[in-house]
Amino acid sequence: MTSTSHRGPDGRPGPAVSRDRLYRKVAWRIMPLLLACYVVSFIDRTNVGVAQVRLKADLGFSEGVYGLAVGLFFVGFILFEVPSNLLLARIGARKTLVRIMVSWGVVTLLTALATTPGTFYVARFLLGVAEAGFFPGALFYLAQWFPSARRTRMTAMFFLGVPLSGIIGPPLSGWIMHSLGGAWGLKDWQWLFVLEALPPILLGVLVMLFFQDKPGEARWLDDAEKQAIAADLAADQDRKQAGAKHSGMLRALRDPRVYVLGLVSCGCYTLANAVSFWTPLVINSSGVGNVLSIGLLAAIPPVLGMGVMLLVGRHSDRTLERRWHAAGAEFFGAACLVGLSFASGNPYLVIVLLALMTAAHYSGLTVFYSIPSIYLSGPAAASGIAMVTTMGSLAAATSPALLGWIKTTTGSLDLGLQISAGVVVLGGVILLLGVPASALREGTGTDVRTKTHLPG
Repeated sequence: MTSTSHRGPDGRPGPAVSRDRLYRKVAWRIMPLLLACYVVSFIDRTNVGVAQVRLKADLGFSEGVYGLAVGLFFVGFILFEVPSNLLLARIGARKTLVRIMVSWGVVTLLTALATTPGTFYVARFLLGVAEAGFFPGALFYLAQWFPSARRTRMTAMFFLGVPLSGIIGPPLSGWIMHSLGGAWGLKDWQWLFVLEALPPILLGVLVMLFFQDKPGEARWLDDAEKQAIAADLAADQDRKQAGAKHSGMLRALRDPRVYVLGLVSCGCYTLANAVSFWTPLVINSSGVGNVLSIGLLAAIPPVLGMGVMLLVGRHSDRTLERRWHAAGAEFFGAACLVGLSFASGNPYLVIVLLALMTAAHYSGLTVFYSIPSIYLSGPAAASGIAMVTTMGSLAAATSPALLGWIKTTTGSLDLGLQISAGVVVLGGVILLLGVPASALREGTGTDVRTKTHLPG
């Protein structure tokens, strides 16, 4: 247990502060609420997957309309990510998180009023605009409270919001639609958007009331604790300045390694969309018609996925091997996509394949996002990682529209799943061929277990 004494205003040594106890106290104060925000963020982003089972029939939408609407979310997300981050620098992380959560709650509520493809498109685009900046805002907030040596553990806890949203969201959405459809003249999918709009608004209020931008503003920390955190963060900053090099987006744009990883991320995000937005439809197409059953069954894959993700990440850290762990998971996920295209009519086999595909998705994406910080170490790292994420988001914006168009044109998702599998396989091949193993050699003198990351 690390303890350090600090000097008070009179110059005399202050009481010793246990760092473990201090940061445990900080974590219990901010992490539950921040994790809840991330869970709700993903639920509101992906609840349309359950809603579309009935929404399309009520409004006469085709799968092409649904797929394009899903993609437009990512268009709004990409276009407004940078402006949102610029505003973050001006108003601080707390107000940014409040603004984002309240605005996405309002947009989710207004989605219940969609009556035409155009209004549905606008609602999904505005949801992407509203959520833009939440992920970097949350990471920036963590950076104000935890030094780098402890921040990764908090980031890993934060990332648990992704599988947790998959476990909580579909059953909740299915229950709302099953239980409230027709009440007060609202359709079942309208109730889904109305009720799931309330948590982000409520959480935004709680963030405003209970969060502070910096430790120095926290009344629940004493002076010695504030000084200890300030000293740790200052030491972090000194190390960064000592090793800093001039870098920027132009340098990243000239680095071919960025484009290699960006193409790999396109495959990762294509598999991610298959998991997030098409799972309920695949279950429905297998013969499961009850919306509550669809929601409950859609929660099974993330349970397995979360456990496998932790095991694969631990094994990757223990062996210091990244390429085959990430590519192998993507290949396995692609095989599951192909299997799903031949499993229609067999709900038991569909659920098994979806569970395996989700496990592959979580595992592959987790390990893949440990690679850029190693492979792009140096001047192009920060901007390069942003470029990699942007390229992946572009694939996330286009793949749903492609699958929706194929479903509308052919009457089946089978061809779309097979094409998606090809994109995922191509990403894995590019990773193995384009990223040499020698470029990912990591020393054993540091805790490599802190290098596993997930995207937002």
